[in-house]
Amino acid sequence: MQDKRGLLQKLAEMLHPGPDSTEELIASLSEAEDRHIINTESRVMLEGVLRLSGMTAGDVMVAAPRMDVLDINASFDDLLHAVIDTAHSRFPVYEGEQENIIGILLAKDLLKLQRAPELNLRALLRPTTFIPETKGLNDLLREFRGNRNHLAIVIDEFGRVAGLITIEDVLEEIVGEIEDEFDDDEEEGDIFSLADGTWRISGDTPLARINEHFDLQLSDDDVDTVGGLIAHEMGHVPKRGEQHILQGWRFEVLHARGGAVKWFKARPPIATSV
Repeated sequence: MQDKRGLLQKLAEMLHPGPDSTEELIASLSEAEDRHIINTESRVMLEGVLRLSGMTAGDVMVAAPRMDVLDINASFDDLLHAVIDTAHSRFPVYEGEQENIIGILLAKDLLKLQRAPELNLRALLRPTTFIPETKGLNDLLREFRGNRNHLAIVIDEFGRVAGLITIEDVLEEIVGEIEDEFDDDEEEGDIFSLADGTWRISGDTPLARINEHFDLQLSDDDVDTVGGLIAHEMGHVPKRGEQHILQGWRFEVLHARGGAVKWFKARPPIATSV
């Protein structure tokens, strides 16, 4: 195939070769912003698109203990109050144990029950999509767009429910937080035990709570949160995959966004025999 590039273009590419990695491409975007070729909003969105390829469902999911789920045997009034209180548009529905997700209920479908109480709630449930924690966000976004099923249940390596993820969670990695008039501030700090003996800890968990929960003596003289302490000691906001040791505990960054760590995975010190 004939190379249609001109001599000047070939010389320019020799003198200024293109980026060889995602990080170099992101650095090029920063240069483009500095030269006013693109604005800040465009740079942030483009960086989000580039980083999306290296992220998985486990990085951005809502952890299982924080999921809002509905009981298939709940009364219509209880279901309605749950929908109003949480203001979600889709809900996982379980039967018996909360691990047993049997379908997805769209909030708007409750109107059908109100008009025709004789309807069976099971008939209104949509199929559940189950995905592994390792599912890439690029692939997941493509599936969400293709099947119009905008919520998936995330399963861990042991086959248990690890959390849920929505198309909004994925898009927020590109455009930033999507907030509406129903969004409330989350509680400060969350600590969840995992099946492999480690812990999932949000970056905004207060150090006082960390000390109490794990019997540690982390100083909160300079910073208030575990994410702030680790960033302070490392000298920068750590990126996904970076690790830091605090009093024998290994903290690994699972997800960072907006200049702060959202989630750590904490591994306790390995016990040594005397």
